Amino acid sequence: MAIKKAEELGYDLVEVSPTAKPPVCKMMDFGKYMYEQSKKVHAMKQHQKSGQIKEVKFRPHINEHDLETKINYVQRFLEDGNKAKISMMFRGREMIHTEVGKELLQKIIAATEGVAVLEVPPRMEGSNMTMTLAPAVSTGKTGKAGGEKSDEGEPDSL
Repeated sequence: MAIKKAEELGYDLVEVSPTAKPPVCKMMDFGKYMYEQSKKVHAMKQHQKSGQIKEVKFRPHINEHDLETKINYVQRFLEDGNKAKISMMFRGREMIHTEVGKELLQKIIAATEGVAVLEVPPRMEGSNMTMTLAPAVSTGKTGKAGGEKSDEGEPDSL
């Protein structure tokens, strides 16, 4: 009977709860429903921010100003919500003195202490020493949106 009624109206009969007794069904245009669901999924994907991994390469014998400049790049990547992969490249005889590179990586960790969390500690991968920094969870950005809502609510309470 329900199937005939749905066909007369041009709808599909969709089973909502098959385990219920009697089973619960709904008359709807199933094609339109699926289309709307795909649009919702597409809109959610557009608003989703995916973090990328940005890489900054260093050498063991880097000048102090160049080091500061590259640390600023790392901090900017982290503030934008991206992860930062720091690579220390060694060539030739520099491989003997990997402790110099490790000291530089420790300086980078110290310089990005408030902005970053060490995700992967420094380790050797062939002739490169790499580490990964992830952005620190900050309540400042999420608290900003909440503060705007509370400011709007204050005049109403007066």
